Amino acid sequence: MNSLNTLDEKVDDYRLQGRYHPDYSQVAEQFVDNFRARGEVGASVCVRIGDQTVVDLWGGFAEPDSQTPWQKDTVSVVFSCTKAATALCAHRLIDQGLLELNAPVSRYWPEFAQAGKEQVTVAMMLNHSAGVPAFRESIKAGGYYDWAYMIERLEQEEPFWPPGTSSGYHMLSFGWTVGELVRRVSGLSLGQFFHEQIAAPLGLDFWIGLPESINPAIAPILAAPPETEPPVSDFVQAVISDPQSISHLALFNSGGHGANHPDAHRAEIGGAGGISNARSLSRMFQPLANGGVIHESKTDSDEPLFSDTAIARMGEVSSATQWDATLLRPTRFALGFMKSMDNRQCKPGNTESFIIGDRAFGHVGAGGSTGFADPDARLAFGYSMNQMGQGVLLNDRGQSLVDATYRSLGYRDNLPGFWRR
Repeated sequence: MNSLNTLDEKVDDYRLQGRYHPDYSQVAEQFVDNFRARGEVGASVCVRIGDQTVVDLWGGFAEPDSQTPWQKDTVSVVFSCTKAATALCAHRLIDQGLLELNAPVSRYWPEFAQAGKEQVTVAMMLNHSAGVPAFRESIKAGGYYDWAYMIERLEQEEPFWPPGTSSGYHMLSFGWTVGELVRRVSGLSLGQFFHEQIAAPLGLDFWIGLPESINPAIAPILAAPPETEPPVSDFVQAVISDPQSISHLALFNSGGHGANHPDAHRAEIGGAGGISNARSLSRMFQPLANGGVIHESKTDSDEPLFSDTAIARMGEVSSATQWDATLLRPTRFALGFMKSMDNRQCKPGNTESFIIGDRAFGHVGAGGSTGFADPDARLAFGYSMNQMGQGVLLNDRGQSLVDATYRSLGYRDNLPGFWRR
């Protein structure tokens, strides 16, 4: 990276480091302000435009109790950003002609077609309309770490609504619904397929199921303070007051799953268990912002990671609702990805949003991590952290970095619900 400014600054006890292009100084300023004023503990942010890295910053504490610094190669659990990685595996198979988007799931996974799920399609699995966002009966202790058990539970589960007629965020189940399709079609586990087809070609520090042979510097996740002060979101209210609600079951019926447990790191939890950092999140989305190619200087011998058709398909809205059956607020999804979601005008408590470009697509992780591609701007963005914020969409730390990035690119405002030039 040439002609870049160096960030080496202390905010209280936090040391912040990295490099950034002068045109993106606003991003660096917001990164510093996150530590100074918004409760950041440890984090990284990376912005790529085309094949150029224009922001690569990190800092704070990976473990605040021991004051272990967040280093350049520190990784953390990125929660639902993992869904984007899982979706890319499915889209790779679709692009190769091995998985058909509108085919019934029963073509690839016959055992799933029972208990009212006979008409579920591959597309419904990807766009959160399949009707299995949670599990009614208790998950056994450690169940999330047992792939075969979770697949059997999905096969037996009755849908919460007639598949395809409604939409509700498949908070954790997405990783097994889409992941099992990947396994059935490819013959590889989800984590193996992701490594071979996506992570290795792109040189990512990103794992869905950490191999025993790899021991990266993982920053433990720090839980957000409970959301108890009014206004409380409808989602949190349902979680607290109704143990039979989809919201409660999706969040808490987990068999004692804990994001920091070594068993969770080793398990292939494709809905929320991925381990990565901002640099690799941004790198994962880079081909999707640049016509599918891995390198800008593409030669005739270079194979694009995804076709133009695949990228266009990924970025289109596939399901949208004013009342998500799980999150209890408006949502907009592409096939496995989140689109810009502007809930700022919703009633107090339900205003969490994820505001990106009109054609951009990506995913937010619980607590605030995010990665996305914007083909219009040739932008690939990644942000990871260890101190969770409240809610399941983007909080002010991540959104401030996204906003600063778009402003640096000369975008006017986000008044229509997405960033526009």
